[in-house]
Amino acid sequence: MSEQDRVGPLAGVRIVECSMLGPGAITTHLADLGATVIKVEPPTGDYIRRMTWPIVEGTSLMHLHISRGKRSITLDLRTEEGRAVFLDLVRDADAVVEAMRPGGLERRGLGYEALKEINPAIVFCTISGYGATGPYATMPSHGIAYDVWAGLVKPETTEEGFCFIPEHPSVGIHAGPLFGALGILAGITKARATGEGCQLEIAQSDAAAAMDWLRSETYKAYERPESEVTGNEADGFERRAPGTAGMKDGVRYQFYETSDGHILFMSSEREFWKNFCDGIGRPELFEQHPGSQYADHARGNEELRVILRDVFRERTTAEWVRFGDEHNTPIAPVNTPQTIADDPQFQDRLPWIPKELVGADQVPSPLKFLDAPIPEPTKAPTVGQHTDEILTDVLGYDADRIARLRADGALG
Repeated sequence: MSEQDRVGPLAGVRIVECSMLGPGAITTHLADLGATVIKVEPPTGDYIRRMTWPIVEGTSLMHLHISRGKRSITLDLRTEEGRAVFLDLVRDADAVVEAMRPGGLERRGLGYEALKEINPAIVFCTISGYGATGPYATMPSHGIAYDVWAGLVKPETTEEGFCFIPEHPSVGIHAGPLFGALGILAGITKARATGEGCQLEIAQSDAAAAMDWLRSETYKAYERPESEVTGNEADGFERRAPGTAGMKDGVRYQFYETSDGHILFMSSEREFWKNFCDGIGRPELFEQHPGSQYADHARGNEELRVILRDVFRERTTAEWVRFGDEHNTPIAPVNTPQTIADDPQFQDRLPWIPKELVGADQVPSPLKFLDAPIPEPTKAPTVGQHTDEILTDVLGYDADRIARLRADGALG
């Protein structure tokens, strides 16, 4: 899809990206919404194509997902000619993304100050593991590091006594690009209004910590005296463990086994709890255990927990989900990354982008613009797939100039 053919709310936005591996996801969100993203690669390419598993027909799923909708040009930024082409790309761009350890472009003479001279409105965003400052700034790292640094993942031990990384959802490598995309759009909004660009940077480790603010802020709040910071009224103002750790002894907000799986029961408000008790034909449960009006999990009520355990085993997960809808009671099915695709809510909201289109079945952008379509993503590019096309259509170079660049080694 050419730049002129782009649709979506970000059609007309052009971003030049220099990325290695996962941080390139920062522009995936923008490409999904119609921005033109030009991925500038070294002649050897970004080795994301061979990184991690699965490998789909010779290319990693990571690349197929993160680089979907983008266009690739190869430039050797070690050459004067290659740097000149890069500057031409930046001249009319809205943003430049440096998705690697900070300072990579600066070392090539292509840092923010140099780019601002040719495009005062340019937004320059660096996304990296630990950010541009602090004692960890120059350290190499990979995605799980940001979550363990942020305290999101704890080591577990095998029966043989070896530590291992447990299964867990990745946070920093996804939240960092999302925060970064938000920052880029804020910068572009300012630049288009004032003509002045800006420089920003985001660390994936910072993003992991920010996403888990409730636990860390709760621990910080608990450093204050109990006369100032207490627990909920429903708990007799007793301090519970921060975040989800405080859910262990909950009863009216808890996992329960069904006849064929599990559900999450969430009747912490008195209204929902009454709806549930009436719905199962057990109004006496509400009369015996009415609880507080809000945030009452009936924590530690083992008598009630036994009753609910037996009640939930009487129906299937699907039956309990329908019950929750019919009786205005919060009940959620418990899925896994493998089973979620079978869930009717997933099928309605997140229909797969088919493998025929992007090389592997992929989850689409969760953003839905009801009055305008977002573009159908294209398959992640091969190394330099759009080099000649970008030089011709975007920069207006003629065939002779492109040939000279190739002969001089600027294109690799």
